[in-house]
Formats: sequence, C-alpha cells, structure tokens
Amino acid sequence: MTEHGPLSDLQTPTLLLDESRMRRNIQRLETHVSGKGALLRPHLKTAKSIDVAKALLAGGTGPATVSTLAEAEVFAAAGVRDIVYAVGITPQKLRRVAEIRERGCDLSVILDSAEQARAVSEASRQAGKSIPALIELDCDGHRSGIDPGDPALVEVGRILDEGAAELRGVLTHAGESYEVSGHEAHSDFAERERRAAVLAAETLRSAGLPCPVVSVGSTPTAHAAQDLTGVTEVRAGVYVFFDLFQAGIGVCTIDDIALSVLTTVVGHQRDKGWIITDAGWMALSQDKGTSRQQVDQGLGLVCDPSGKPYSDLIVIKANQEHGIVSVRPGSSSALPELPVGTLLRILPVHACATAGNFGVYNVLPAGSGVSLKTWQRFSGW
Repeated sequence: MTEHGPLSDLQTPTLLLDESRMRRNIQRLETHVSGKGALLRPHLKTAKSIDVAKALLAGGTGPATVSTLAEAEVFAAAGVRDIVYAVGITPQKLRRVAEIRERGCDLSVILDSAEQARAVSEASRQAGKSIPALIELDCDGHRSGIDPGDPALVEVGRILDEGAAELRGVLTHAGESYEVSGHEAHSDFAERERRAAVLAAETLRSAGLPCPVVSVGSTPTAHAAQDLTGVTEVRAGVYVFFDLFQAGIGVCTIDDIALSVLTTVVGHQRDKGWIITDAGWMALSQDKGTSRQQVDQGLGLVCDPSGKPYSDLIVIKANQEHGIVSVRPGSSSALPELPVGTLLRILPVHACATAGNFGVYNVLPAGSGVSLKTWQRFSGW
C-alpha cells in the first residue's frame, strides 16, 4: 500500500474508493446477518484486492467466497483459509483445486450433476485427500442448480459421500431477486431461497447423508432476510461497494455507493448539449443495467469532485476512451458549465464491471487530513 497526493494529482480516468462508505456498508450487513444467527461469507469477486479482503474478513482468514481460481490462489496466499469457489466445477480445474488445498486452504467447490460429483471423487482419490463439495440448488430458475425436490439431489450426494470426496452441504443463489424492487419483494425472495436450501438439507439428512453447511445469498436477499432458521451462512459481494443498479432496486441509496471513476472534461459539443470526458467504456464498462429500471442512469451518474451528484447529469453514451455527458433525457435541469480540465466523478451502474477495468483503487481514507492510499487489484481466471 502506497500513499500520494490529492485528486488533482491523479491521472484520469482512475478508480476511487470511499473507505468510510465501504466500511459502513460492510458493518451494515455484518450486523444484520449476525443478528439473524448466521455467518456472513463475503464474496470477493468484486473486490479482487487483499486490502479490501482485510477490511471484510475477521482476522483476514475467512470465510470467503470467490468466483475464479485466480482469486482463490491470491487470497489463499494472503492467509485466507476458508474459501468456497462458487462457480460450477469442471474436471480440468480439479488438480488446481487440490494444489490450493495442499497449501493449507480449505477450498470447497460446487456442483449440480452426477458427472461433476464423480469427477470430484476421482480427483480426491488421485490426490489422496477429500475435496469438499457443496451441491448447488436452483431456488428460482435463475441459472444453475438442482431443484430441491429432484431425486438427483440424493444421487449426487451419495456419489460424493460414498466416494473419495466430501459432501460439505448445499448452496443456492436467488439471482432473480435482482429483477424485483423493494424490501418486501427481496424479503420474499430471501424466504424462497431459505426454504429451498433447508428443504434440500433435510432431504439429504433424511437419506442418511451429511449436510453441515446450508449456504444462501445474494446482495438483495442478504439485506432483506427476515428469517434464517436452518441456514448456516449467507453470501453477498457487491454490498461492499454498491452501485446504481442496487440503488435502483432499493437495496441501497446513492449515498451508499463507495466506488466512482474520476474523469476529466476534455471538450464540449455545446450545440448538442454534450460534455466530453476521458472516461469511455474502457473505464466505465458498457453495462446499462438500469435501462429497465424506473430511473435510467445511462452509463453512470455524474458527480462533482466531492462526490455530490449534479442534477440529472449522466453519461448518455461512450466510445472506447470518450464519455459523453448530458442532461438525462426528459429532464428540465440545465447543463452545468464545466470547463476543460474540470474533474468529475462517475458513479458506476455495475461495480463489478467498472472495477474490473482498473488495476488499483485510489482510496479516499476514513478520517480527515489523511493522504490518499493505493490498494492493488488483480484480475484473471
């Protein structure tokens, strides 16, 4: 971690992280989940940073969730000892999984088929040590997983338990909660998620199979869960930073968003009502996830250097290295006078996609009179 001067010394575009907001977001979910009697297993896929992980993980050792084996390797090397790799496992990756485990990290995998279960059992036999696996459940038709009532659940469990692998438990993700808005709707999805996971766990146990871990989670359902009876852990990731999409579905407010892209005004097309910046889609991403929401934030909401949003000023479109800023269509707000050289901050539509374009976080530290910090990010699979 290094330290350097104020925002005006930074080359744009660059990524900013408000540490105070980040820590507030972390504490909010920790308090909620622990109050419901469950363990929080943060997802590190957005962060991809050892420094952020230190802020998230008690003692820096876990538990944690990752979405790439590159993440598992980096965090394991930094001392994280309890990790779930939450993307369906393939046979080609199992030797790498075994190697990470051999270095002292309790890395578990997820799967939803007999084919995968046999591969994990065979890899465990070859390694001479059990590789733990969680069975992925489909609780809402969003993506992958076994229906909790499908007989295949017990079949897959038996392959793991009777083979050389370890049946660690069940895991589900209510991804469809991103398609609804408001606390009540997210609470309904959280209960659907919980019921699916608990039903599957009871089914496995009734069949004489172990199911010590019952894992649920998405950022919307984690915040809205009212009852976590039968659940052992909750996973969430983007809550650390939040973004305009999460604000648009009512999980957070604009003031909770901890990430922004610092950019500079490089020109104008005054007859079109455009302000041109040096942050194009290579910096902001091309995610337009709010386009179906009540308020379309384009490719990002424009703020002044302190982080205060301008009235209805958004990035309406972008080229590779140019962002086009204008007043939101249909708004009566006036275009502000922003001369060439003016610094702006753009709040991201999707924190994961935006952060992935940068190699460092320029951290606005908690507390006044403290220099900016640089926290490294990494990427890859």
